[in-house]
Amino acid sequence: MLHGYSGSSNGHCRAGQQREGRPRRGRGGPGGGFRVSHHGQQFQEKNPVPPCTEYDKAYFQAYSDIGIHEEMIKDQVRTSTYRAAIMRYQDSIAGKVVMDVGCGTGILAIFCALAGARRVYAIDASDIAFQAIEIVKSNNLSDKIIVLHGRVEDVDIEEMVDVIISEWMGYLLLYETMLPSVIFARDKWLKPGGLIMPSHATLYMAPITHVARYRESIDFWRNVYGIDMTAMLSLAKQYAFEEPCVETISGENVMTWPSAVMRVDCNAVLPEELESITAKYKFISMLQAPLHGFAFWFDVEFDGPQNVPSNEHLHTLGASPETILHPNNRITKRVKSNEAIVLSTAPEDDPTHWQQTIIYFYDPIEVKQDQIIEGSITLSQSKENARFLNIRLEYSSGGRSFVKETVMR
Repeated sequence: MLHGYSGSSNGHCRAGQQREGRPRRGRGGPGGGFRVSHHGQQFQEKNPVPPCTEYDKAYFQAYSDIGIHEEMIKDQVRTSTYRAAIMRYQDSIAGKVVMDVGCGTGILAIFCALAGARRVYAIDASDIAFQAIEIVKSNNLSDKIIVLHGRVEDVDIEEMVDVIISEWMGYLLLYETMLPSVIFARDKWLKPGGLIMPSHATLYMAPITHVARYRESIDFWRNVYGIDMTAMLSLAKQYAFEEPCVETISGENVMTWPSAVMRVDCNAVLPEELESITAKYKFISMLQAPLHGFAFWFDVEFDGPQNVPSNEHLHTLGASPETILHPNNRITKRVKSNEAIVLSTAPEDDPTHWQQTIIYFYDPIEVKQDQIIEGSITLSQSKENARFLNIRLEYSSGGRSFVKETVMR
């Protein structure tokens, strides 16, 4: 389970307590009811369908919880950005066939139908699909939207699609491993030159200082009603910081400009390229402050149809040895353009239910202004459960080097 806190920068990670936030939308279970096309048969021979594991079934079942869908829909940044992107590219949707991978309650499928889609295949593996069917009926859209209860890897559809839309992003972007299902749908059903929404994703990281968080979780034990409870410190650090935490921080916590860990082109990325990703980073601190850990967040972009295939499926963007991220060097800082619609989960932007993902150290490192912080980050799919993320963080500063390994469950 993912430990986290929903609400403020003074959040807690509770060992053994399930976070009330989303485990993410399901995409598995029994298959759909349409005939497989000839193209589908050829694809199936070259691309064997991954098995549906017990972990998958539990993951899908979690998405039957109405609270998860309420949280996602109430995330105004998330939902309004998707709606704005659909309207921006309405010319590519009107009169066309759309596939919504992991449709949940069907809200994105409905947005597409209202934008003029001729047909929308809304696919979800969790039992929330049955509510989606009723929602579609209530909005008199049954003639346009076909809800399929099953994994996208298992359903049968007899036509190609012009557009694929999906809200596949998990914490730390890749947690839950839903993007491979979008890739599966893309390679099996998307017409050449078709539209994928979102089209690109970028994962960022930055060192942070968070004195209040450390004081609340750790320093509290040094003096409890006048009693010395420092014997609790080791256990408290493990309890609070062993696993990644999902919290909201502010720009004041961030010690440098962020570094882009990787950029994903959803039009071309391959599943195997997502199995393990390593990037180097190198920062210069803008502050004199204790370094408590690293924060991670992501942006996704809606760039419209891709007429020319990309040669860069997944680009690791960590700083090279010659590149130092300094206040005067913003080359990897995201810049919003007028051309692309951007959904951002950055600390300086409006908050989302994704918040930020924080990897805290057990003990802070005192850092001076202009001191170098460098190392590498490796994200890999867990062998225990491919939806989990193994994280290996190597970091050095002030002549000291450390390694932290953790799992996002």
